[in-house]
Amino acid sequence: MSGSRSRLTDGKRPRPRSRVVKATKATASGARRTPARPRSATSRHVTPKPPTGDPAAATVAGVRISHPDRLIYPDLGISKIQFARYYEEIADWIVPHVAGRPLTLVHCPAGLAAPCIYLKHAKAWGPNALRRVRIQEKTKVGEYLVADSIEAVVSLAQMGIVEIHTWNSTMADVERPNRIVWDLDPGPAVTWKQVVKAAGLVRAVLKTLGLRSWVKTTGGRGLHVVVPIKPARQVAECLEFSRRVSDAITRTNPELYTTTFAKLGRERKILIDYLRNNRTNTSVSAYSPRARAGAIVSMPLDWSDLSASPERWTLITAPRRLKRLRADPWTDYWTAAQEIANASYDAVQAL
Repeated sequence: MSGSRSRLTDGKRPRPRSRVVKATKATASGARRTPARPRSATSRHVTPKPPTGDPAAATVAGVRISHPDRLIYPDLGISKIQFARYYEEIADWIVPHVAGRPLTLVHCPAGLAAPCIYLKHAKAWGPNALRRVRIQEKTKVGEYLVADSIEAVVSLAQMGIVEIHTWNSTMADVERPNRIVWDLDPGPAVTWKQVVKAAGLVRAVLKTLGLRSWVKTTGGRGLHVVVPIKPARQVAECLEFSRRVSDAITRTNPELYTTTFAKLGRERKILIDYLRNNRTNTSVSAYSPRARAGAIVSMPLDWSDLSASPERWTLITAPRRLKRLRADPWTDYWTAAQEIANASYDAVQAL
């Protein structure tokens, strides 16, 4: 195992350090930290460093990186080993978001210069740092990968995984989600301000139902509104709750909001995607990049920090932001012991 780990314990994230820190297995609940405030930053071209003859130079978090100079993002010159080091640098931040959760992955073994594929089932493939779990599906038992440590996350990069998507539940209680996600997916003619306003509306509706919510970018043009909950309700109940909330918001402005998934006809609308909450469906993990030019990542934000374009947060700028934050905008997320009360569930059923 690596000599470069970050220790994570039940519900708490270690305090930030200016150097790369060590990580062991995390609990599914995640943890907290209080780093330094960010300054605005923009992406710049990065020239990959050629590999050296020293084996340690191609090792990240104890994981040997093969083909370290392979370009993952040719447009930015980001190599495979630079990608792996990104995860090592933000270990304390990403591990709590993935630990304990079954994964669906986007596999780009040759980088973005070649086609990528979705990888759902692990079968026998994957480094030993990754945990394999078996989950009953409709007609078969599926084997999934789980990344409980920074070694496991870096192992995903070693495998050629670019995007990390997570279940809403953990293996501790796989049939009862501990979060609900609303994915706001704008059509090409929708402005960023309209997306931000839509997210605020989702937040307001949830507040009336007694639920606090947090927001993050998706790595695209949309936003995720995320509600942490106690794992008390079944997947079907959470899905129905999210659908009712989405339908209620759509009725406030059907010219702008929709729950219809067909892209044709919603170029000027925002899809309020509640199906992220169906069993086996996933959402892109916080801090995961997307397999698109620009290396834009999914960034957790404060509700007051949504004015600028989400394209500002990339593999290059995200670590800078995290180093300079004075407080994690999602600090309270990890300790929000909230649940969908029966009264709230009944109220949303009547919307």
